[in-house]
Amino acid sequence: MDLTTIIGIVFGTVLIVNGIGIAKLGNFFDMPSILIVVGGTFAAIIASYPLSILKDMPKHFKVLLRGKQYNIPKLVDQLVDLAMVARQSGLLALEEKAEEIKDPFLKQSLLMIVDANDPDRVRVLLERELENQMTRHDQVAGLYEKGSAYAPAFGMIGTLVGLVNMLKGMDLGSSDGAATLGQDMGVALITTFYGSVLSNLIFHPIAKKLRIRQDEEELYCSTIIEGIIAIQAGENPKYLREHLLASLKQSQQKKLLSKAASAPAAGGDD
Repeated sequence: MDLTTIIGIVFGTVLIVNGIGIAKLGNFFDMPSILIVVGGTFAAIIASYPLSILKDMPKHFKVLLRGKQYNIPKLVDQLVDLAMVARQSGLLALEEKAEEIKDPFLKQSLLMIVDANDPDRVRVLLERELENQMTRHDQVAGLYEKGSAYAPAFGMIGTLVGLVNMLKGMDLGSSDGAATLGQDMGVALITTFYGSVLSNLIFHPIAKKLRIRQDEEELYCSTIIEGIIAIQAGENPKYLREHLLASLKQSQQKKLLSKAASAPAAGGDD
């Protein structure tokens, strides 16, 4: 489980509250301002996105908390093992292996080459499927990026509303008008404060974390595509491992290559 987003939001909230001061928190609570900024932001998001995306928002938070799901080194080992099976027993032997695989993208990819599809067609279909997945993820992350942009805008709208009301009610010739000037100005500025906090402490961090998860999945699926095409072409498992490890950190590459070197060789060299 990855709690960094929650920890960051809570820590940021604590710092802001500490900066304000517990005794003065009441000065920063204004219900009309909350309704304008929070309500207006979510209203704009609802107006911008279809229900099919909005109803999945609870699932988005599961993605934030689930931690790193895609283990590329483990995937490379799995693809190398599949390459060994294919070289020893042929591509048809992978059909049985595919039934043991839970990942739907990897399973689908294996069955494509078992069915003796053209390699170019396999690549096109898999890359199109990956592109569709990334498009859906773009829409999800874009929702929170839009929220990050809408919140300060509604904060400014609230400020303008407050300033207009302040100027309309201001009467410097009266003691009551002069006395409420500072209070009205403070209320007008609170909406800007709400918008900035909502944007930079809530929406933007969520959008960034979703983008990171998206990049992890894209790398994972791209590795599958490259591995599957290489298996179909009959590439040597040793070279397949080196090829797939190119996208990993140097420390991970050395560890996996060292592990592979100590393992018994399988399949002949090309």
